[in-house]
Amino acid sequence: MSNASAFTTTPGLTPFSPNAAVPPRPKLNLHFDVCAGTFGHYPWDDWERWALARGLDAELAGQGRLLVREAFNHSWDSWLQSLCGWSDDGQALLAFALRAPKTARRQWEILMRTDGLRGDYPSPEQHWTWGFLRADARRLLSQLSTNNPQPTHAAPC
Repeated sequence: MSNASAFTTTPGLTPFSPNAAVPPRPKLNLHFDVCAGTFGHYPWDDWERWALARGLDAELAGQGRLLVREAFNHSWDSWLQSLCGWSDDGQALLAFALRAPKTARRQWEILMRTDGLRGDYPSPEQHWTWGFLRADARRLLSQLSTNNPQPTHAAPC
């Protein structure tokens, strides 16, 4: 019997053993050294394991992992990084996903598609365009900006 059979593979590729002790709350720190991390042990991986242990659906936990990672790796605006768990170790992100999984999934899909509300696909035939947002993304930006002091858009790199 191999060790691999003791783990459940999640959509985010982070191994999780259902029989393991409950993982500690992740430490999401924007100043961590990504080069010092190892595969499967980055803060977003820790968040996914913690979310799974707290009862979040595996697919949504994997999507949340991607959201936490992209907010960091793509240097999303600070208010969006905060929304994506980087200001409270992902506690509010998990609470939102547990409370309203369909809404969380839809909002997270929009954030990922638009790379943090930076641009979008005007149509299926067109390329992703910086600064363009489809109606659903504009609604989300309006909704989120009501709850956040000063949403700004980062300048193109």
